[in-house]
Amino acid sequence: MPTPLDTSHSPLGTPPKAALVTGGSRGIGLGCALALAKEGHRIAINGMRPEDQVTEVLDQIRTAGAPEVIYCQGDVGTGEGRGAILAKVRAEFGALNVLVNNAGVAPTERKDVLVTSLDSFRRLMSINLEGPYFLTQSVANWLIDQKQADASFEGCIINVNSISATVVSTNRGEYCVSKAGLAMVTQLFAARLGEFDLPVYEVRPGVTKTDMTSGVTEKYDKLIADGLCVTPRWGFPEDVGKAVASLARRDFPYSTGQTIMIDGGLTIPRL
Repeated sequence: MPTPLDTSHSPLGTPPKAALVTGGSRGIGLGCALALAKEGHRIAINGMRPEDQVTEVLDQIRTAGAPEVIYCQGDVGTGEGRGAILAKVRAEFGALNVLVNNAGVAPTERKDVLVTSLDSFRRLMSINLEGPYFLTQSVANWLIDQKQADASFEGCIINVNSISATVVSTNRGEYCVSKAGLAMVTQLFAARLGEFDLPVYEVRPGVTKTDMTSGVTEKYDKLIADGLCVTPRWGFPEDVGKAVASLARRDFPYSTGQTIMIDGGLTIPRL
């Protein structure tokens, strides 16, 4: 059974909103989790590492303001993993308001599209596209159930995508294809959940300082210095977190299906 919470400071004594952030133990996912914690959400983060390796991260999220924090270990790229993640959220929180689909991987090796391997393609599709598609499907049905049980229920789904949904990188084509597919996932579920007033959003980070980009720091340092972005700096996880918190707060309730670019103006066409 879910653990009873102090609801004395919540509207009508209801529990604080609950959010699940996949890939939430590091990088952009952690930036999103911390931003939602500051808003007072109960936070569930998902990752692949054993829980004893993320205790400091969980403490960090608590310190940021989350009234309750749990860790849901599991691979979003498998049905078994997705089921285990949601089963723990149900058991611990009993409800879910916000799903942030953030978990994703880059190719193990950047290779030209002329030599992309089938194994690499399938790996990225399973984690970056199949995972969020079917996790969103399961959560969408759960959100509908909660909305039908309580008309005042508020929920949303936020996909953390990438400018690679439209910006071509020929040395990691499988990554770009997975992100282009995720953009359609946003549109599909936004259209389907509109009748329930359950918005689906997308945020698209550009060049962001995370462990995923650590191997190309020198390359992007030079590109940014040479004018790659309108705003002349790297993006940071907190830049994405601020946007996610705003969407979860329902600052844009009439903007379902829309994409917020968090790329420092990188994708603005310029001469």
